[in-house]
Amino acid sequence: MRIDLASAPGSPERPNEDWLSASVPTSGGGSLIALDGVTPPRGGDGCVHGVPWFTARLGGRLTELSGSLRDMPLDRVLAEAIGATAAAHRTTCDLSHVRTPQATVVMVRWDGTSVEHLVLSDSVLLLQAAGGEVVAVRDDRLERVPPEVLRSVAATDALRNAEGGFFTAAADPAVAARAVTGRTPREEVRAVAALTDGASRWTDTFGAGDWAQCLAVLREEGARGLIGRVRALESDPARPPGRRKRHDDASAVYAEL
Repeated sequence: MRIDLASAPGSPERPNEDWLSASVPTSGGGSLIALDGVTPPRGGDGCVHGVPWFTARLGGRLTELSGSLRDMPLDRVLAEAIGATAAAHRTTCDLSHVRTPQATVVMVRWDGTSVEHLVLSDSVLLLQAAGGEVVAVRDDRLERVPPEVLRSVAATDALRNAEGGFFTAAADPAVAARAVTGRTPREEVRAVAALTDGASRWTDTFGAGDWAQCLAVLREEGARGLIGRVRALESDPARPPGRRKRHDDASAVYAEL
């Protein structure tokens, strides 16, 4: 078993809104969790705590539940964690606000027989098969939104956690049912990786390599190596910035099973 993870803020002037965890219980199983907090535009989000508080609360609850209740499906784990996090600030914050703190989610959990996964919104899960093939598991609903729509705060808000739009983990536990989920026999999986979109842009924005090559960078150079490659590309003045941001919080966690 080998696990490697790293996270870097997009700017030293702003807190990192990503959140990562890796857990390896003595039972022989384990889990990875990656959250990418959604930065609210000017105008606020109705919360007195902020996005880093939210991702830490949600991530901590996901880690606890996914490890202690291993028979509970991951979409149920996510629903329970969202509900518990909402309860922690319902009396102080406006959870009905369309931009109430929220996050993308990638979860992977394995034991001796299977590897479960869950993806919600635009972070990426990579699964490497026993034969070396790499599959990217993605929730592409945000990618289907035209770029000109995303340039409008009002238009984006109208699609946020709404039918015909895209979904993130916010204050409504029911959103967990929108996640992309699956299960693969343990013997068919060699390695897994979870990437927030600040790290996955090495492939999906800059096209520096395909997903198999991205996983190879993680294996050979570690998560810090991949993030360093992303930062080098972002700093190249000849390249256009990624979607909406030249620099974003970037996080990656990799595990060889």
